[in-house]
Amino acid sequence: MDKSSPKPVPSSTDLAQKALDRLLAIDPYLKPYEKIILRRLSKISAAESHLTGDKMTLADFASGHEYFGLHHRNNQWVFREWAPNAENIFLIGDMTDWQEEEAFSLKRLDNGVWEIRLPPDTFKHRDLYRLRIHWPGGKGDRIPVYARRIVQDSTTLIFNAQVWLPKSSYQWQFPEFRRPTEAPLIYEAHIGMSQEEERIGSFREFTKNVLPRIVRSGYNTIQLMAIQEHPYYGSFGYQVSNFFAVSSRFGTPEDLKALIDEAHSAGLAVLMDIIHSHAVTNETEGLSRFDGTLYQYFHDGPRGRHTLWDSRCFDYGKHQVLHFLLSNCRFWLDEFHFDGFRFDGITSMLYLHHGMNKAFTTYDDYFSDDVDEEALTYLALANKLIHNLKPEACTIAEDVSGMPGLAATMNNGGFGFDYRFAMGVPDNWIKLIKEVPDENWPLGHIWHELTNRRADEKTISYAESHDQALVGDKSIIFRLIAEDMYDHMRIGDETIRVDRGMALHKMIRLITLATAGAGYLNFMGNEFGHPEWIDFPREGNNWSCKYARRQWHLVDDPNLKYQFLARFDHDMIALSKKFKLLDAPGPNLLYEHSDHKIIIFERAGLVFAFNFHPHQSYSDYRLETPAGTYRMILDSDAPEYGGHNRLVAGQEHKTSFDIVADRQFHLLSLYLPSRTVLVLNRL
Repeated sequence: MDKSSPKPVPSSTDLAQKALDRLLAIDPYLKPYEKIILRRLSKISAAESHLTGDKMTLADFASGHEYFGLHHRNNQWVFREWAPNAENIFLIGDMTDWQEEEAFSLKRLDNGVWEIRLPPDTFKHRDLYRLRIHWPGGKGDRIPVYARRIVQDSTTLIFNAQVWLPKSSYQWQFPEFRRPTEAPLIYEAHIGMSQEEERIGSFREFTKNVLPRIVRSGYNTIQLMAIQEHPYYGSFGYQVSNFFAVSSRFGTPEDLKALIDEAHSAGLAVLMDIIHSHAVTNETEGLSRFDGTLYQYFHDGPRGRHTLWDSRCFDYGKHQVLHFLLSNCRFWLDEFHFDGFRFDGITSMLYLHHGMNKAFTTYDDYFSDDVDEEALTYLALANKLIHNLKPEACTIAEDVSGMPGLAATMNNGGFGFDYRFAMGVPDNWIKLIKEVPDENWPLGHIWHELTNRRADEKTISYAESHDQALVGDKSIIFRLIAEDMYDHMRIGDETIRVDRGMALHKMIRLITLATAGAGYLNFMGNEFGHPEWIDFPREGNNWSCKYARRQWHLVDDPNLKYQFLARFDHDMIALSKKFKLLDAPGPNLLYEHSDHKIIIFERAGLVFAFNFHPHQSYSDYRLETPAGTYRMILDSDAPEYGGHNRLVAGQEHKTSFDIVADRQFHLLSLYLPSRTVLVLNRL
């Protein structure tokens, strides 16, 4: 062959086979399913080729938000919408006195696309508008699908699109920010409930009052909930109606940009909870029956409805739906400089049964006919798009099923998420606290639950999520202390229940962090043991915001014990960052004794010694370790953490030497107080 001849380009099938080979090398137990896996990998390449026509990049394809919707360009207004079943469409609003006018009738183009071009003086900033769509046998008002600003009238409660064209565009102060490469330490936050007063909070208040707290706490990433517009505040943001609109109840798009800019100035990455697993059933505000059909964006019939969530399920096999969702990913990256996404409800997307009443016990569950391979294809394409646009972006999958390869790279036969949540960890903690007295906690089982993860996928652990704090459930601290939180959290007021609760709260959080795969998450306020539950305003509570807020004064009050939990959380986060704990392999179990309630492990050169026993302390507890001198650098029993001060701060321990049956040992002798964890650093 002529050496100057170009090398043959590998086919998509060849690339899929190589990726599969790498996956099987990592996990040989997937061998019986290799044909199914190869088919899935090949579908991803085929879908990308179909969408791009091999004539453009995936990023170019994912630019529907620049074509559809309302835009002011070249001294005119241009509006476009995809509504294939429509017979006629009118723009109505302030400019038409909410009546149909022929001058505002859209023209039908090809492929179900409608368009209208209007003079520059047609709209002004903050004008309200919507669509009136006529279809065979009916008509209805609709919010435009790609609308970027939705507002609700405080009197009528009606939602409308709003023209958003401020005199000057937002000027980014830190446009070159790049997400830190260190392991994500995530502070999950909800803007509306982040303030102290009994009302809905704003982006500006969060930036001024809460962001500095997050910076001081040491977390390096913020994960924002409920950003996409949702008609029902109490849905926690998970029933989205308008996918391209920032929820106006928290402020303006510029307010959100300023928040993200300020976070970037402090070195914090900002992730967004993105909801692509389902959509609200609302028709005027949402996508359901947008053009008179139930199947425009969603599956028709029963498959198009999620009965448990009372929502609509996307048809991921439809070209236009992929265009819509991929464009949505790009929009939030381009327009708001988010540093990545936490994809909600992945399990619901992946399976036709949505994971409802399903226990995933064998690999067969991941390769049955119940898997929606079109949803898998979409998720892989979304990850490829996001990382092509922003290589340092972070994507996290919320999947309880354990689908293999979800958070593996595409080169290794996966679907491209950077991380997956270790969702079994918080479930296990709550189950233990509810059902098993801590003197009977099975430490071997706890260790298994904390470290049970796939070697080829990075996971993010958390002790509790926002779900555990919602009405109908309880946060860890509330389960441990219960009503004593109301009467006995003042310094000097000592009760056994509060003492137990605070000790276990610290231990549970540190062992969860120290054993995490590659990241850690905390929900806003849980770090200091925020009392009570989360209950959004609803008819059942008289539309009260009493429990949809954070009582920051509790941690700020020097007379209360919440400060001790917050200080411990700060110092364990600082320890993790200083020693690059989650970037290190492991953890490596050194010793476990379930009867003694002792578990000791090593990671990043540190020794973590936990004594979960409710009343038994141990003196001269001997442990085999490498020879050397070890200094205690963290002690949950220290007085600054509300402990009993049974250890000497900074105490050093030297190993001793012993020989048993011709085997040489280096032994560390430790005093392990009850319900205490201490961390040692080898000098």
